[in-house]
Amino acid sequence: MEELREVVGEPLPHARNKVRTSLHALDRAWLQHAPLCLLATADDEGNCDVSPRGDPGRCVLVLDDRTLALPDRPGNKRVDSLLNILTNPRVGLIFLIPGRGDTLRVNGRARIVREAPFMDRMTVRGHRPRLAVLVEVEEVYHHCSKAFLRSRAWDPGSWEPGAVPSRARIAKALDRPEDSLEELEEYYGPSYAERLYG
Repeated sequence: MEELREVVGEPLPHARNKVRTSLHALDRAWLQHAPLCLLATADDEGNCDVSPRGDPGRCVLVLDDRTLALPDRPGNKRVDSLLNILTNPRVGLIFLIPGRGDTLRVNGRARIVREAPFMDRMTVRGHRPRLAVLVEVEEVYHHCSKAFLRSRAWDPGSWEPGAVPSRARIAKALDRPEDSLEELEEYYGPSYAERLYG
């Protein structure tokens, strides 16, 4: 630790002291407009997982200044994050607003709920989540935009989506070699977006 501090130095007071234990009105406004977050979990042996979560408009429901509810949407059914939470409730989340370089981080303890009064409020396109991750906020603070400025992530001029093979080609090579490329291109084609909540 001493060697690390020798290389990096000490944080400025405003960076060291920015961590809060509950949501400010500005945090709540951010969460109301963040359609995407990254959920980090680890199992009881420390094996880590990061999973993207998103919904139109906002991806999380703020229940109060210390509690968030993150709906669990249909996916690949691996449920890595949920399995981790069952053995280790510690989670970290980063909430993003497209076009903004700064982000909001929330660290806390999570649990999985099957039924709660707020579940109806997380219905999207007629689909009510069967599960939600309830997060008790322990730390919250904003990150500056340096990573997004360096990466030019929101700058369309820097985008190169064709620089790597399509999702269908990646699936054919790595996940589903038994399927034809035509079948995979159909599966990941325009109709894929229509099946997000079904």
